[in-house]
Amino acid sequence: MGSYAAALIFCSLICSVAAQAPVVTVEPRTATIRQGESVSFRCQVKSNVQPVQLEWRRANNQALPDNVKIGPDGSVLTVANARPGNHGQYRCVANSAAGRNFANIVLNVKFPSKVQLTPTGPLRIRTGESVSVECRVTGRPRPTVTWKRRGSTLQLVTQEINDAHIIKWPSVRPEDSGVYVCQADNNVGKSEAEVELVVVGPPGSPVASVNIEEMTAIEGQTVTIECTATGFPTPVITWSKLRAPLPWKHSVADGVLTLTDVGRQDSGQYICNATNIHGYSEAYTDMEVDTPPYATCLPDQVRLQPGSPLVLQCLAHGSHPIQFTWSRVGRGSLPVGAETTREGKLMIASVKQGDTGTYKCVATNHIGSSEAMAKVIIKA
Repeated sequence: MGSYAAALIFCSLICSVAAQAPVVTVEPRTATIRQGESVSFRCQVKSNVQPVQLEWRRANNQALPDNVKIGPDGSVLTVANARPGNHGQYRCVANSAAGRNFANIVLNVKFPSKVQLTPTGPLRIRTGESVSVECRVTGRPRPTVTWKRRGSTLQLVTQEINDAHIIKWPSVRPEDSGVYVCQADNNVGKSEAEVELVVVGPPGSPVASVNIEEMTAIEGQTVTIECTATGFPTPVITWSKLRAPLPWKHSVADGVLTLTDVGRQDSGQYICNATNIHGYSEAYTDMEVDTPPYATCLPDQVRLQPGSPLVLQCLAHGSHPIQFTWSRVGRGSLPVGAETTREGKLMIASVKQGDTGTYKCVATNHIGSSEAMAKVIIKA
């Protein structure tokens, strides 16, 4: 009887060891990737009972998305071209005759901020009425959100409810008319959306508008911007430039601002102001002036002995991007061993007497091109 009991105890110990559930580990346990990137996780199992079946699932028991693939032996889970919806926990489950066990992994998918406004505008509101605009923002990590009025750097006071940032006007005034911009930013990307608010005042109050809100001009052109205004008495129209005086080559006639021979320094925001006895109204035009390149060579003349290194730098002012091309006057192709860079450098590690000549750099952008010469003399 005693030996039989001992045998039962021994069998019980052996059977309990044999019946242990699988031990599951996953590498890596957490991963953080950007939207569009890919990542893989490997599930490893230790078990003294075979066979062991592996299964991957979402921790919330939802089906795996179609861009999540399982390797042939079931041990590797790969998320390809990650989407925001792939964010969350995943679970590797191991099943055997001895039981089941699992291990979790966490996938963080970062994606750029995105902004949506409600209502979208333009909003025409009568003086004294209330209005609010909701800016709803998505993104991971959680974006920082700011409301600003176009042309101003001041942040506006908003109310935050869940993921919505709301700007409110309890009682609008004519001077509240303008374009308001909601900006969202996280470390993955930026986004913004804007809404125009037009406050319709008492009968006769001015409402200004311009024929173009954004424009790009080319250096040397003549630019005209037309401003019109409704109201009674007929509003007086004046023009100004944000944070700077109007260019000295300007004229204003019947609300039309004319800028002659514009230059890069004339870029900026131009403001039309319409005024009468009932109030005033503003309208804005943003102008960017593009300029062709102006090229120079440093140095423009150099004397070297054979075997010396040659470095010529081509510099260019103008609207970017600017491309640089080097050639040798009279021969076209550069000497053997000559190297050029995207930044405009021409380099020869060891010059020969035959490298004497005039070298030409051509700087080109989307408006035009400019060239500069450098004379190289190689003499023992």
